[in-house]
Parts: sequence; structure tokens; C-alpha cells
Amino acid sequence: MSQPDTFSTSPVLLGGDNRSGTTLLSIVLDSHLDLVAGPEIDFLEPPNLGPHIVGAIDQLAAADSWGMGTSKNTIDPFWYDGMHFVVQCRRFGLDFDDVRELVGKVMVVTGNDIVSFADRCHLINEIGELRRARSGAQRWGLKLQRKITRVDDFARLWPRAHFVHIVRDGRDVAASHLRTVPDWGYRTIADAAQGWFEVVSRPHRIAPPGRYLEVRYEDLVSSPHTTLAAILDHLGLPWDEAVLRHAEYEHALFEQPHDHPAAEAAGKPLHQGRIGRHVQDLTPAEISEFEEIAGSELARLGYLSASTPSGDA
Repeated sequence: MSQPDTFSTSPVLLGGDNRSGTTLLSIVLDSHLDLVAGPEIDFLEPPNLGPHIVGAIDQLAAADSWGMGTSKNTIDPFWYDGMHFVVQCRRFGLDFDDVRELVGKVMVVTGNDIVSFADRCHLINEIGELRRARSGAQRWGLKLQRKITRVDDFARLWPRAHFVHIVRDGRDVAASHLRTVPDWGYRTIADAAQGWFEVVSRPHRIAPPGRYLEVRYEDLVSSPHTTLAAILDHLGLPWDEAVLRHAEYEHALFEQPHDHPAAEAAGKPLHQGRIGRHVQDLTPAEISEFEEIAGSELARLGYLSASTPSGDA
């Protein structure tokens, strides 16, 4: 058997920098009757998605390691990415047997250990299609996170895919990393500014016309009806009031959070509480350093710099 050059499915692929509201957006869209959307699955990091993932499943199933609080510091580094992949699949509503069966299926179709970019996407496509079929939805969605910078590569494999890139004021992103997740996020303002700039500056220039939509986190939480109506129109999906009440519904991520850092916050109703947090959380010097590095993209996206009077916007 041989795999197709492209996939005929029509996924909704969500992107954005970490701490930009990607989890919230995925949960909101997952509330729509015609869409089942999951959290991120990091499918590029493990050595392969074939025998390596099967081995990771065996270890997790035997010891229930993740459930016992095993962390990155206590897992053999060789196995961590594979185990994390399996845990992320569980967050999307798959169990060990589901993942094992799909891995075996794709290995047969591709005739290899699922190593190449295209073959890895093939497995992701099978995962999405399984969730779509079980949920009865018309489409499936998944978070690409920072991999949205490769939107052109994904667009070639999925010619019917639509992309939604959620962006957030980079200074708020930096504040969230430095003050909320210092153990795994950006460690310095310079790193945050350069990382955020990379994620927001490239995709809109290389994405296929008509298939890519950029939305601001601030608009999602302050004008949810207008913003979500635009997103659903982009996706060709009808309006569904459920997207305004995501916290009232069940979601696979809430059932199997496995310490997801944004699961709890994403389960709350939309609110504007963290807009502009950098004003309190960062020093003037830190804000200035961020703006010096990434100011051009802040301006393009409509975020005022600290030195810009509000009347000049």
C-alpha cells in the first residue's frame, strides 16, 4: 500500500505562540456541533511515531507513569517526547489502544516507522479522522502551536485545510512566560521578543490566500460574538451559540487534562482579565527592550507601544 500525496480531509489547524490563547480558542471551537477540536500534539519531536510510540505506550500502560505525577525530570530523556505524544493523544480523547491501532495502520500504509514530515502528518490525519467519526462532527481541528510558522508545508499536504492563527500582545505573552511558567517558557525578555516575532511575522506572508485567518486574543475575549462569527465564516461553518458558552460543555481535555498548563483557565467563561498584564508585570525597561526587538509586528497588529500616545493610534 502507498500513502496519498495529499489528504482529502479538511481540518481546522490552529496556531499561535505559547500562552497566546490557543488552548482557549480550541476549546471554544470544540463547542461547535460541527467541529471537534483538540489541544496540541507535538508530533515532530519523537524519533519516530512508529515503534518509539508503541514503546512509550507500553511503558505508560504498565506503570501509569504520568498519572502518578512523573515529570520530565524523572523520565529517561529518550522516552519523554514519545510519552508526551501519547499523553497529548489522551487529551484529545484517545486511549492507549486507539493510538496503538492507528500507529500500526499508518506503519502498514507508509511501509516505515513514520519518520518523515508527511508520514507524521498522515498519523495526525488518522487521529483527527477517528475523533471526527466518533463525535459525529463534520470537521476536526488541532493546535499546531508554533508550528504555524510552517503553514505552507501543512497547506500543501492538506489542500482543504483552513488555518486560524491567534495572536496576543507579545508583551503580555512575555509577561505570562516570565511570571507564570518560568520553568518551561521564555527565560528572558529578549528570548520572548524574538520568539514571538518569529511566530507572528512569517505565517501571514506565506499562507495560502483564503485559507488563513489571523485573529487577536484581545478581540476574542472582548468581542467574542463578532470575532467568532468571523472565524466560523472563514471556516464555512454555521453560527452556533454554543461557542459563546464553551465552559458549559464537556471537552476531552477537561476529562484528561494530564497537567495541561492552560486547561483550568480555558474552562472559565471568556473574560478580559489578563489583557494588558505587561503594564503591571513587566518593568518599563523590559517593555522597552521587547518593543525594540519586536516593535514592527506590535505596530502591524495594532498594539500601541509604551511610547505611543493613545491619540496617535
